[in-house]
Amino acid sequence: MGWPIDWVSSAGSDFNRDLGFLHTREELAPFLEGRIPPVVEQMADATGTDVAGYVSEGPGLSAYALSDGNVYRTYVTTARGLEPAMAYYGLLDRTPRGRQEEGELEHWLLRHDEYAAR
Repeated sequence: MGWPIDWVSSAGSDFNRDLGFLHTREELAPFLEGRIPPVVEQMADATGTDVAGYVSEGPGLSAYALSDGNVYRTYVTTARGLEPAMAYYGLLDRTPRGRQEEGELEHWLLRHDEYAAR
């Protein structure tokens, strides 16, 4: 579209923490001391980290507006609120068996080479 948009990174800054997308182990203590959902344990293991490392930083989406030289955060969402950005969720919801995430006892979305194991 010819938009002159430069890409930037938040690496090495407090930006993600300031937005509420990054948490310390101390902040996560109530969650970590409770019953950890099996899918969280499974995904932490699959990504080569522990549960605290897996849940310490999550995805998020923010929208901003510039008005009279001020930047305003006009929208924010995380977790399930990001589903519209992941088109396959909507497609799976329209299939006869849906997502098959009943009880979320295990990670339900498989990579192509993981289907043979089922």
